[in-house]
Amino acid sequence: MGFPGVWMTESESMVYRVVPKCACSTIGQVMYYSDHGTFFDGDIHDSKDKLHKWTQDDSQSLIEANVQGHKSYSFTVVRNPYTRILSSFFDKICGIQRNGSRYRGNLVPLLIQKYGIEVGAPEDGFEFDQIKSFRRFLLFARDTIRWRRPMEPDIHWSATSGHVSTFIRNGGQYDSIFWTEKFNEGMQGVLDSIETPHEIDLESIPRFNESEGHGPKRAHPVEDYFDDMSMHLIYEIYKRDFRLFKYDFEDPSNKMPIGEIDLDEVHAKLGR
Repeated sequence: MGFPGVWMTESESMVYRVVPKCACSTIGQVMYYSDHGTFFDGDIHDSKDKLHKWTQDDSQSLIEANVQGHKSYSFTVVRNPYTRILSSFFDKICGIQRNGSRYRGNLVPLLIQKYGIEVGAPEDGFEFDQIKSFRRFLLFARDTIRWRRPMEPDIHWSATSGHVSTFIRNGGQYDSIFWTEKFNEGMQGVLDSIETPHEIDLESIPRFNESEGHGPKRAHPVEDYFDDMSMHLIYEIYKRDFRLFKYDFEDPSNKMPIGEIDLDEVHAKLGR
């Protein structure tokens, strides 16, 4: 199976397991800058060189040797399940993608037909009932994850623990797992633990949110999207994420962690 979703700097200063919707664009640019002293011109997901990725054939043997030998500092980043799935909905379901089309071609028409959601359009200012449509999307997300229908679960809303676990199960070991909600603190901890060809000042770099501006803005506080049924579905899908990464299931309005991540617990429970 190898190490899907793993990026590594060319200098092999650090290894990162990408988790979609968890600041991965910014992290990729930090890694790129730390090697080359400049940011990638464009979306870092489109880079084809100067940053090793498992999707690049020439990078795979280097990543595999590094991870299995634990030669470099390895880390990943997680996010509150409530805000992560909301972000996925507004970006991937409601938003227009970089190529000017809807995400995954026929996915949105399928959701409109089978689940009765609305997504709006740029022409009407993305006017639609966000709460009603999101809750219907949540049913769809649960169906893909629980029963793998009407399609396989998508990486943007499948559980964070699932992404994190492949690295462990295939022989990797994390030195750090930190929260998107405490990004500067966590990323600084990584940078303080390694040597890089170029220094990077996290306070001064831009945030590379590549999904911003391509769809509707969230019109309500996070907690308004989640009634009792929605919270039940969220717990069914993301129970392990809440427990392992110490987020507050009881209060959707609290995006911050409520405990410390126990790396030994994560390795033990996700390595099975």
